[in-house]
Amino acid sequence: MAKSQVHEINSTSEHEDRPGETLVTRNHDVIKQWAESRDAQPATVPGTEHEGRPGVLRFDFPGYGGQDLKHISWEEWFTTFDQRNLRFIYQEHLKSGKDSNFFRLENPDREDA
Repeated sequence: MAKSQVHEINSTSEHEDRPGETLVTRNHDVIKQWAESRDAQPATVPGTEHEGRPGVLRFDFPGYGGQDLKHISWEEWFTTFDQRNLRFIYQEHLKSGKDSNFFRLENPDREDA
């Protein structure tokens, strides 16, 4: 994904310019609002913990098979998010205009092969 195609969002009052647009944020309120508007709960993948801290961060979306996920508090989720210097890459809507559940977490300091 080309960096120029990513729209940075810094507050809950900012939104996509057009459906299907890729957005990025580190703002906790934006992330929480996005997840809660989809009834998603902060979660982690069991077995990926590191020294008692959450491992792989996820969201549990109702009806999407999240029974293998472990729910954690927003505080735990955001503490881990910040410690790992992650960015939240997401969509608000699909190009069709329907709500999108797409997101991924990225560490901009880490180079992928």
